[in-house]
Amino acid sequence: MNHLSESKAGAAGRARQRAFPGITRLVAVEAGEWPALLWSFGYFFALLCGYYIVRPMRDEMGIAGGVEHLQWMFSGTFLAMLAVVPFFGWVSRCFAPRQFLPYVYYFFIGNLLLFFVLFKSGLAAAWVARAFFIWTSVFNLFIVSVFWSFMADIFTTPQAKRLFGVIAAGGTAGALAGPALTATLVLALGPANLLLLSAAFLGWTVLCIHRLVAWRASAGAPPRAAVAGRPGLPDAADDKALGGSVLAGIRLIGRSPYLIGICLLMLLFTTLATFLYFQQAHIVRASFDDPSKRTALFAVMDFAVNALTLCIQVLLTGRIVKTLGLDWSLALIPLLLVAGFFALWLAPGLAVIAVVQVARRAGDYAVMRPCREMLYVVLGREEKYKAKNFIDTVVYRAGDAVSAWVYAGMQGLGLTAAGISLTAVPLALAWAWICHRLGRRQEQMAARQAAGDGG
Repeated sequence: MNHLSESKAGAAGRARQRAFPGITRLVAVEAGEWPALLWSFGYFFALLCGYYIVRPMRDEMGIAGGVEHLQWMFSGTFLAMLAVVPFFGWVSRCFAPRQFLPYVYYFFIGNLLLFFVLFKSGLAAAWVARAFFIWTSVFNLFIVSVFWSFMADIFTTPQAKRLFGVIAAGGTAGALAGPALTATLVLALGPANLLLLSAAFLGWTVLCIHRLVAWRASAGAPPRAAVAGRPGLPDAADDKALGGSVLAGIRLIGRSPYLIGICLLMLLFTTLATFLYFQQAHIVRASFDDPSKRTALFAVMDFAVNALTLCIQVLLTGRIVKTLGLDWSLALIPLLLVAGFFALWLAPGLAVIAVVQVARRAGDYAVMRPCREMLYVVLGREEKYKAKNFIDTVVYRAGDAVSAWVYAGMQGLGLTAAGISLTAVPLALAWAWICHRLGRRQEQMAARQAAGDGG
């Protein structure tokens, strides 16, 4: 790139700062970063908007299957995830990330079109419904995992600390828009036709990927972060496939204490989230006999979660990470959840579970998730895509499946909801300790990489 294009890019960035000084101060965007921030925001918006359009269909089918059978549905999701991961490993082995990311979304667009045809046909409705529940549970984890892998590859650690909260807010805005579109259009179009709208939003994400790849090669792109002690990677690396075996993610995790720690973080996270999900299901079922009232309650909780998340992401996430550091920011939600489980131990009722769930989910989306994704910024590209995807999908759903059966087993032994809540307290404390250690380790690795870059 010549000096003229560099000066134009710098001038454009300064012009945006002069035009939007309040916004620039609010989100701490530097010159040249606006295009990437806006395309990333739009990418995550479209991604979660498309998902939340179809999520109500999944929840309806899950409830219809019976709360007492939830552990079987979770197990089916885990088995489906085991089948998908080798496919992703093959794709990442044969194609460069900028090439295979669109293929991932094309694959899921094709799935949506297939389900559209199946729902319209009316054939084997019960089996199609069960397949759709499991597919959606795989779909949402996979697309979000791939998104954050891409973000961790695009941005440096300092940029991630400043911008990931705002980018995550794009997803939250999409999570608000998706249910609103569903509620507005479902009566006029019918549930099956909404699958086409979801597919259209996934198509928009492919355009965002191409624009971000172009930005990476432009004057506004940051220098490559150092990997494994090297002071940077050549831009040509973006055009190469990751190589390695189909299940390379397992090998990468097995030889890295840092990645093993992230696995433990994820297992404790999913275990405690599953405990709360089961408690919520039982308490809500005992509180309301009318399915429409249950649906209304879940809708209110979803809206509260997403609205609270959006406010925190835009206004507080960056400041929390800057003030507390990554270590204590990661440990914040587990420590708050300790108080939540104590509250459920004392009063396991509808109001308490609603407050704990809204606070926990909003804290996860607004603080925990962006901070968790920052853990991968200091890793190599193969770890960012292969190991991270394995953790975000197989490890995540394995934790779901195992903890679902553990919860059912504790109930079988006679433990009440209050007793299970008390059992969860030491698990939440262990989760907080692991989060703190991983955050401290990430900051040490980032500092060494900055020193290697001459920064």
